[in-house]
Amino acid sequence: MLGRRLILRGSEAVTIWLGLRLHQYSMTREQILEYPVDVQLTGKRIVIAGGSGFLGLSMAEAFAGEGAEVSILSRTKPKASGRWSHLLWDGRTLGDWTAALNGVDAVVNLAGRTVNCIKTPNHKDEILRSRVESTRLLGKAMRAVELPPPVWVQMSTAHIYGDPPSAFCTEESAEGIGLAPTVARAWEAAFAESKLPQQRGVVLRPSFVVGRDRGAGGGALGTLSLITKLGLGGKVASGTQGRSWIHEDDINTIFIRAIVDESMSGAYIVSSPIPESQANFMRTLRKVLGVPIGLPAFQWMVRIGAPLFLRTDPELVLYGRYVIPKRLMDDGFEFRYPELEPALRNLHDRKS
Repeated sequence: MLGRRLILRGSEAVTIWLGLRLHQYSMTREQILEYPVDVQLTGKRIVIAGGSGFLGLSMAEAFAGEGAEVSILSRTKPKASGRWSHLLWDGRTLGDWTAALNGVDAVVNLAGRTVNCIKTPNHKDEILRSRVESTRLLGKAMRAVELPPPVWVQMSTAHIYGDPPSAFCTEESAEGIGLAPTVARAWEAAFAESKLPQQRGVVLRPSFVVGRDRGAGGGALGTLSLITKLGLGGKVASGTQGRSWIHEDDINTIFIRAIVDESMSGAYIVSSPIPESQANFMRTLRKVLGVPIGLPAFQWMVRIGAPLFLRTDPELVLYGRYVIPKRLMDDGFEFRYPELEPALRNLHDRKS
């Protein structure tokens, strides 16, 4: 995966179709990146904090497949088994788990309460606290061990840019307002305060991750697939809201690169270079699943139905964003699945 030569030549453009408008994001300089064969995870020890969910198990499987020794820290035992060890932690207090950080090569922090819920005041508080407190705790734990990891890869979110209706956001774009951007800023600030001075820190801001169910749920794609099979997978409201996305294989590769590539630091958008509108995303999903009809949903229907039947926040589907991974593209990163249909077909064909 990492021992190959990645080449991106000048004047190649990503063409994005949004409704009837054509947008282009162009690369204007030739870039050639060489990854030596020995730059891999073989023999590396990696701790994934908050790794018992859908994304954490996908990542643990990918890291172990590259030869790493993986340990998961989480409040509950992973529902799936694999080539990793597990230690219980509550994300709030120091304990025996702290020793797992001593002498490891990298720590990856994914910890945080799911946002796929009804946003009650208590849930909003938990979403914020679970991220900020666990991040600060990791920093405290790493200061308590003799050999702290030299690399800390921190999860954030592309939601930090808010919900601009049509603008394409890059790492240089202004941050948004509202709950999600506020949580993201606090999360990243906690990381900046907690990171050790000698550590290389990388903040990754993913969009919607499409992946397989490994016993911990398959992310939101599983719910969307079920809705689609019921004939309800049409456009929501106008359908023009952004649905930026990334295949699990690509996000795992980017996390691996963040661990091994010493030139990486700071914040990166982690998303396919070709985002879709919500309507186009669902149209493609229907095509892959072989469902000819997708009934549309008006805004008022979603505001009533999402909390009542799906027990989730209607704003997760009513709003969205178009994000472009400019820094990764500038670095010449090669996406395995830049286009949505091949990505969804891959997951559909290999679902567990």
